[in-house]
Amino acid sequence: MGNQVKLPWPPRQLSPNARCDRRAISGIRREYRKVCGWTAKAAKLEPGAHVAIRFCPPDERRRDLDNMLASLKSGLDGVADATGQDDSEWSLSLERGEPEKGGAVYVEIINETARNGADTPERA
Repeated sequence: MGNQVKLPWPPRQLSPNARCDRRAISGIRREYRKVCGWTAKAAKLEPGAHVAIRFCPPDERRRDLDNMLASLKSGLDGVADATGQDDSEWSLSLERGEPEKGGAVYVEIINETARNGADTPERA
């Protein structure tokens, strides 16, 4: 498994499509960040340059990758807290996985030297 952690599925209130008052969700956002941070700390994640994210939703409903990423924002902040790394240094790749009971987000932090051998799309 390496430098990977399984995070809980983000609370529905963190979705950009949720119609919640921003003040009402600040505590939810803070708690999700804390949970993801402690989960990442327990997994002993090491800093890296690239973060690969696989979303395994709790059901078969259609979800946009960009909305799932936005829901995960505070969780990724918790991972950054645990690794002691500024998340602005990360490049990201997103993947949609198979649905999983309760949902999960798999986050893998990849060291840049390990990633150099990987195929990366060239920009036009």
